[in-house]
Amino acid sequence: MVLKEDFLQHLWQFKLFDQNNLQVTECESLEIIDVGQRNTDAGPDFLNAKIKIDDTIWAGNVEIHTKSSDWVQHKHHQDTVYDSVILHVVAQMNADVFSSSNRKIPQLQLCFSDNLRTQFEKLTENQTNIRCYKEINKIPSFLKTSWLNRLTIERLEEKSNVIFELLEQNKNNWEETFYVTLARNFGFGLNNDPFELLAKSLPLSYLGKHKDNLLQIEALLFGQSGLLAECEKDDTYTLSLKKEYLFLQQKFNLTPINGTMFKLLRLRPANFPHIRIAQFAKLIYQSSKLFSKLVENPNYETAHSFFAVSPSTYWETHYTLGEESPKRTKKLGKKTIDILLINTVVPTIFSYAKKKNDEDLKEKAISLLEKIPAEKNSIVRNWEELGLKTLSAFDTQAFIQLQKKYCNTKKCLYCQFGHKILEISTQNSLNKK
Repeated sequence: MVLKEDFLQHLWQFKLFDQNNLQVTECESLEIIDVGQRNTDAGPDFLNAKIKIDDTIWAGNVEIHTKSSDWVQHKHHQDTVYDSVILHVVAQMNADVFSSSNRKIPQLQLCFSDNLRTQFEKLTENQTNIRCYKEINKIPSFLKTSWLNRLTIERLEEKSNVIFELLEQNKNNWEETFYVTLARNFGFGLNNDPFELLAKSLPLSYLGKHKDNLLQIEALLFGQSGLLAECEKDDTYTLSLKKEYLFLQQKFNLTPINGTMFKLLRLRPANFPHIRIAQFAKLIYQSSKLFSKLVENPNYETAHSFFAVSPSTYWETHYTLGEESPKRTKKLGKKTIDILLINTVVPTIFSYAKKKNDEDLKEKAISLLEKIPAEKNSIVRNWEELGLKTLSAFDTQAFIQLQKKYCNTKKCLYCQFGHKILEISTQNSLNKK
């Protein structure tokens, strides 16, 4: 296995190497006082480190490579930025290294166990969805709980960054930002992008001007979606939508999006974009300043009552425009509403609270997430099979964040689970000596 620099950086950062009788190149004794702060930008890998070589204390930066010759290969000997390096840390020492002023830089060759290296290889090269599945039971329960709690907040923070970008586009209009975010999540994954484009093409204020007329709201949404123009089978309802949209399109100077962006393949009929648009239209019709109401009372039961809508009667016998089907209610179901609360309501309230520095409201947003039942999907099931239980959406959001941001991207070194497993391997190796 070829050693990777991020592995060596991790060893240095958390001192997961043999620290007995450390020596630098000139056989001088070395004491590590402070490993420094990890630098994710250009320049040396660790900043503001502090070491003691023999009787002299040095303060500066640390650079890490797999072998000494990488220093010249990366042209650090010609870069004054690296003149601040007080220690070059390597796995293989095969050359002396010098600064741009020709100062010889002390080097430390890391010594670590084959067991640690093997464990790292298992974590990063394992092709399973959860790379540490054989070692997960070694991790203390308190650490699991702590890391999963942090992951949920991390996921909310990431969603907040997206919402803040949208808020800036909407000139700090929270209702408009919530409307676009909600529309995107009405796409339920496969149709997220076209739903977001639909909302951005149709400002909430335009819908507000026709708040008391459901048919006009439907006409605006179906017309702007491009799905109305694609319908070739005109029944009474579809003709009414086209008539209303033609008038409203001219009134607001609207340009519809491309209806072919919406996908129906492999979707259950209840998830067809036509049904979701009809449900979204009814929600807009029944609620005014919905985000403000949710902020005032971020309560699970209250939020559910806002979203428990059924589209107009036409959709009881249709899944698409112009195609009749057996009669069936198309009310937003409890699980569907839960998904909207998880992906839209909680993150937007959390973002609003963060923007307003309102810690109490932030806690209410988190509390709302804890009230939502645990999600059921393949990611959650995989973790539950390893004995990690979920009580609410607060827990399942952590597992989704863990899987997508750490497991799938092989960032085991940045995961507390992976770090603890390597730490245990190091300790076991030291105990055997």
